[in-house]
Amino acid sequence: MSTQILMPALSPTMEEGKLAKWHVKEGDEVHSGDVIAEIETDKATMEFEAVDEGRIGKILVAEGTEGVKVNAPIAVLLEEGEDASAIAAAPAPDIHSAMSSIKDAVTAETKEVKQAKAEPAPKPAPAPAAAPAPQAADGERVFASPLAKRIAAQKGIDLHAVNGSGPRGRIVKADVESAQPGAAPVRKPAAAPAATPSVPSAAPAAPSALPDARIFFKPGEYEEIPHDSMRKSIAKRLTASTSGIPHFYLTIDCRIDALLAARKRLNDTSPKGEGAFKLSVNDFLVKAAALALKKVPECNASWTENAVLRHKHADVGVAVALDFGLITPIVFAAEDKGLAAISNEVKSLATRARDKKLKPQEYEGGTFAISNLGMFGISQFTAVINPPHAGILAVGAGVEKPVIVNGKVEVATVMTVTMSCDHRVIDGATGARFLQVFKQFVEDPAAMLL
Repeated sequence: MSTQILMPALSPTMEEGKLAKWHVKEGDEVHSGDVIAEIETDKATMEFEAVDEGRIGKILVAEGTEGVKVNAPIAVLLEEGEDASAIAAAPAPDIHSAMSSIKDAVTAETKEVKQAKAEPAPKPAPAPAAAPAPQAADGERVFASPLAKRIAAQKGIDLHAVNGSGPRGRIVKADVESAQPGAAPVRKPAAAPAATPSVPSAAPAAPSALPDARIFFKPGEYEEIPHDSMRKSIAKRLTASTSGIPHFYLTIDCRIDALLAARKRLNDTSPKGEGAFKLSVNDFLVKAAALALKKVPECNASWTENAVLRHKHADVGVAVALDFGLITPIVFAAEDKGLAAISNEVKSLATRARDKKLKPQEYEGGTFAISNLGMFGISQFTAVINPPHAGILAVGAGVEKPVIVNGKVEVATVMTVTMSCDHRVIDGATGARFLQVFKQFVEDPAAMLL
């Protein structure tokens, strides 16, 4: 019997991906463990191995197709002795019917939106002074798209409990997908009579919706660059972070003259060939942050709705800027690693990140993060927390400044560090203690050996 090969979930958060390349063609024999395709997620490109043996009977998704949903059929595998007739006899993949139904729903929704726009504004009618404002109640008409109604029925969601973000408060697909089953009906304010027909583009948008930037510019005045999967993921995660995590910020200055001197001494002793290393300032900061997290374990934690997860190791993510986005590979158990090991690991992670060859387990998770823009001359900035972390350090450039020591003015190299904290996990005093310990390790690198 023929078997459908499904789009794999190559990471816990993967919802869709791009079928970047096929390594097989129709008619090829495959065995368990053979690489049959390359799948591109938002962060990396990974090889997809066959789990069954057989012959590729039909490729359903063409090479280069983007937005392929997880568990969607991408090919058909024939068993030994089967031919193409088995594909016709087998239940057809539901892709075309699903696409057809979605197309029908979108068409119906478009027609209804056009009808809603074409309807004249209702004339104001005198209402009894004591008439209560309309509320969500059984029997009240709900304005929702056919697709939204279908999804709501499948998820068991009461549409009275959903706020619509479409034209004239219409409930659309995105509203239902973000709603929770069992939510209480929403009390809607009284409808104000429309004095004059309003222009659709001038209608107030939902609080979470922003106007499309294209409405402010004329065609030909800009170049439109479609979003790739990484940019979409970055936008989704950071929007969720800034809207869902209560950020607060703590800033501290660190003298790094001793750190720079230690770095130079250690780099001068680096062997040639195997075992060679070249330490950066960031390598010291990763180590200092990891040790500070062990000293102040309240900051080495993650928020969940039921509990705070306090981690046993300091897994420090290091933000790496790419030409096509940003990724944060992780140095696991950084508190137990030496500076040379951290340095070589970060360089390897950064190289593979730029080649999109990282594995999901190398960039997903972690307990804390560091973002360093000092090499660009940025003196101070704030960073957005990357869930599931509860904090991130934004590191600026080391700048020579006058400082007062024992009543005398000295010139010192000062680095400004700002910590973004998740206030659900980290209180102000706790974050301050962490930065105090971090500063001690940075200003006296030898203390990292204790």
